[in-house]
Amino acid sequence: MPVSPSSSAQAAREAVARRLRDLRKEAGLTVVALGNACGWHNSKTSRIENALTGPSAVDIRLWCAATGATDQAQDLIVQSVNAESMYKEWRHQVRRGLTELQAGTAQLIRTTARFRVYSSTLVPGLLQTEGYAAGVLGAAARFRDLAVDDSAEAARARIDRSGVIREAGREVLLVIEESVLYCQIADTDNMAAQLGYLLTAGAQPTVSLGIIPAATELRAHWPRETFHVYDDQLVSVELVSARIRITQPSEVSLYLKAFEELRGMAVYGAQARELILRAIESLN
Repeated sequence: MPVSPSSSAQAAREAVARRLRDLRKEAGLTVVALGNACGWHNSKTSRIENALTGPSAVDIRLWCAATGATDQAQDLIVQSVNAESMYKEWRHQVRRGLTELQAGTAQLIRTTARFRVYSSTLVPGLLQTEGYAAGVLGAAARFRDLAVDDSAEAARARIDRSGVIREAGREVLLVIEESVLYCQIADTDNMAAQLGYLLTAGAQPTVSLGIIPAATELRAHWPRETFHVYDDQLVSVELVSARIRITQPSEVSLYLKAFEELRGMAVYGAQARELILRAIESLN
């Protein structure tokens, strides 16, 4: 099972801190001696080693020079930058509006050949209709008390970027929980349109839509967060407070393994259509 995204981000920070601490000890330097060599107070050394303060590129270069490990500086800088960018707070991402947030991922979507998406709560963005997307983004705007509600414009931007699923050479693999079909995020007409679109979108040659029936066993063993895998390089996990991006190969492979197991729990084709039709009937 994939590790907790929030603990994953912290673990990345701690890995950098641990390696810096090891370099200091291998060099036979005390906390005070390392601080003197780098030109800062020893309390800064302690904060960095305990992952309380993220080191800057300059800090890492000074640290590696002081410990005779200048050849490791660049790798540690890259690792530290990745750790700090892994956890991005939503409040910073949406400060310029939800439309800007959609544009921020447009390039990533355009350059991805294989999408893998698991969602336990909502229809994935790549398969959303404009009415449904407006409902999702409108709820987000209200929850986050945005000064300007641009959810309608953001919904159109989301639909525009979703056109990639119809392009030759793409592979879009999606797995959702059956409960997603009953989460009425929009009014009845828009929900009916959204569910109807799933019937047609799921039949496209580039798309594989699997639905995990509610009665499937082993549900308690799996995380409930939505996650996206872009090719085999990046995992994006959505939490209430943040979007976490994971690039560490060992962690990405865990999500790929989890996705394949979740795919194995899902039904496809006629069985999936039956679940969607049943959800449509429940709207009446």
